[in-house]
Amino acid sequence: VDPDYSIEVYTEEDDIDIDDDDDDDSPDITQSHELLLTCLERDPSMLFDLMAHSQVQDDSQIIRTPGQPEWCVCGRCRQMIRDIEKVCCRQTLENCISVLPHMDAFILQPGVLRMARRIWNDSRALDDAQTPGESHRQFRFSAYRQYIIWQYGQLGQGHRVVIPSCCVWRIRETYPDPNGIYKGFIPSRNGMDEE
Repeated sequence: VDPDYSIEVYTEEDDIDIDDDDDDDSPDITQSHELLLTCLERDPSMLFDLMAHSQVQDDSQIIRTPGQPEWCVCGRCRQMIRDIEKVCCRQTLENCISVLPHMDAFILQPGVLRMARRIWNDSRALDDAQTPGESHRQFRFSAYRQYIIWQYGQLGQGHRVVIPSCCVWRIRETYPDPNGIYKGFIPSRNGMDEE
């Protein structure tokens, strides 16, 4: 053993007390909340990472409401005609994607949808002439595309996704067809996900 070699012995006074409430270095719950809000303001998509932790995993946790389809978890879906369309966001009632402020801001605002439609038409060199009475149909089409881009990024032919029923019906309620006739999910139609 080398006589110049020394071993430091720690005593209880040297230990860090993690239960010490007087430690000013650790944030309290209010500071943690403020930090989380700052992070969400900088990157709103982090909200979905947080919501994934509150997502209903066990169907026994679901509180059923009258008329709620058996495949719905969020409580806001409606029955869909085809099986492929029977998709829910799988969030809790209060976290349903269809009622998030982002849905209003990115998907349902008429100005956002007009701009999205203009960009869509310009990128395909299409005429942006509007047929009288077609504005709600065009807004629905743009809203479906906006939702897909918001949730999944740009998709293309051969790679389609079904929009959750709760979100489809929120779009349809905002921009209804005067006759209540909707086409639904079209898996292979060029450029159209739902109508």
